[in-house]
Amino acid sequence: MTELHVLRVFRGPSGDGGNPLGVVPDGAAFPGPAERQELARELGFSETVFIDDAGRGAVDIYTPTLRLPFAGHPLVGTAWLLRHLGEPVDVLRPPAGEVPVRHDGAFSWVRGRAEWATGRTPHQYASVAEVDALPAPPPGEGWLYAWAWEDETAGRVRARGFPRRDDNIAEDEATGAAAMGLTHALGRALDIRQGRGSQILTRPLPGGWIDLGGRVATSGVRQLG
Repeated sequence: MTELHVLRVFRGPSGDGGNPLGVVPDGAAFPGPAERQELARELGFSETVFIDDAGRGAVDIYTPTLRLPFAGHPLVGTAWLLRHLGEPVDVLRPPAGEVPVRHDGAFSWVRGRAEWATGRTPHQYASVAEVDALPAPPPGEGWLYAWAWEDETAGRVRARGFPRRDDNIAEDEATGAAAMGLTHALGRALDIRQGRGSQILTRPLPGGWIDLGGRVATSGVRQLG
């Protein structure tokens, strides 16, 4: 039997929201890409993480249909979990490269490069009401990150994420990579309210790096046969 930890990543200030994430601490239990992809498909989370070496921070990330070199909410969640399990790391190592990790009070942070956060198209709407009124998913093809200013002066954004791919995920509750892409495009720190009640914090840094942070909580542990 192998454990699966289920987390909620990017919870809101009141504990609402948070994007579900599956993490398999013993990645060796699913050694091949085909086995990992099948489990990710069966679980149906927007992403599932396999930890291949906790000490080195080596991780592998899958959606229900494909493998990802980098993704925000899986890495923030995995950083939190390793610390929660008494195995904190300073760096995570997904296929994209080395991702520095830090923790600040209730927030766990990872640092990634803007060019790792591609494939998610931001589209600005005129108002929060227009974003809230969108169907899930809106018509069209390709990953859509719909957003509007909630308070431009304060850097507060309302956003919703729509993968629009054939994996039964109509709307992504909280999307770290898309938040990083928007941060890079706008060139400023953001406080993003996404989905039903999730909160994502970002901060651009010199050289194309972006800090990405949020709150994480556990939803429990399952046994995989």
